[in-house]
Amino acid sequence: MDKVEIVYIHTEGNAKYTQETYSQSFEMNSMFVGGNVRKYVNGLRGDYVPIFLSEIHLLFRRGILPLDVAFIQVSPPDKHGYCSLGVSVDVTLPAIEMAKKVVAQINPEVPRSHGDGIIHVDQIDLAIEVNRPIHQHDPATITETEHQIGQNVASLIEDGATLQMGIGNIPNAVLSNLTGHRKLGIHTEMFSDGILPLVKSGVITGEEKQVKQGKIVSCFAVGSQALYDFIDDNPVCDFREAAYTNDTAKIRKNPKVTAINSAIEIDLTGQVCADTIGSRQFSGVGGQMDFIRGASLSKGGKPIFAMPSVTHRGVTKIVPFLKEGAGVTTTRAHVHYVATEHGVVDLFGKNLQQRAKALISIAHPDFQEELEKAAYHRFQSV
Repeated sequence: MDKVEIVYIHTEGNAKYTQETYSQSFEMNSMFVGGNVRKYVNGLRGDYVPIFLSEIHLLFRRGILPLDVAFIQVSPPDKHGYCSLGVSVDVTLPAIEMAKKVVAQINPEVPRSHGDGIIHVDQIDLAIEVNRPIHQHDPATITETEHQIGQNVASLIEDGATLQMGIGNIPNAVLSNLTGHRKLGIHTEMFSDGILPLVKSGVITGEEKQVKQGKIVSCFAVGSQALYDFIDDNPVCDFREAAYTNDTAKIRKNPKVTAINSAIEIDLTGQVCADTIGSRQFSGVGGQMDFIRGASLSKGGKPIFAMPSVTHRGVTKIVPFLKEGAGVTTTRAHVHYVATEHGVVDLFGKNLQQRAKALISIAHPDFQEELEKAAYHRFQSV
């Protein structure tokens, strides 16, 4: 019997299909890699498709990855028979559109989100009713290093900017430093709890956005129950598929787009690796390039990479060369601002030697001499 191919982006939970018991039943074809499947994607039973989040829909709509069954989770139908996809519209809409069969969990804990993420019960072939909370990510305590990075990034953000950010402590640290800002907007692929205090205080209004003025535009969200309660039946939140949110042509229309992304390592020329550790697939390309380019082309936009200067094991993240086998997620030609707890530099328009000098200045002091020697041997020796 042929194995069942599971196609997905990021998933949460135990991912029982990865257990050895099912080794002869399933194989994985991933377009983004989370911790629950990382071991298996890097083994014989799984693999990874390098692709921008904005283009995954094309794999379905062009028949490159034909889908037999789309497994989805939705809210109960309203009086007109429409269910909401809740906080995960992303590539679910094109999957529903192209799959031969649609199988749904109908769950009252799924918030009813506004936007395009609604489907009629007639589009569902098979359904089962469940009643359990959807996966949550409660905010963690922000460290002093993360707080300093947040301050450094926040210093770049102007009033009236349109923000894109991800999940985690650094985005939340940035947002916590924006309480004195005004007229900020959100156009992002995802958001989490960090925006809630800024919406409540009137810092985030979206009034200067050009695309969906006044709306928080996103294709998915992950956070606490408080976040899901905020999203539920809230017309301020506008959920679209990733082909819309991550369309560079749409992103660039907004003013002062400020895209805040992370990196696993950055070499001295500015090449960013954000999805592999050497040859091991760690996460995915995702929407980083979609928004880095969109911010670059936006009037007054700022593409930013924010990261600690060292890993949790004390290894420098600014390196002479990327690890052997590492993927270049964002090219050096696309990189502008880089921020660590030691400062911010702008690489745009700088030559290779100038870039190296700038990056070394925000590296951890324990590694600066080593990096200076590496830069000398790379650029000066004959």
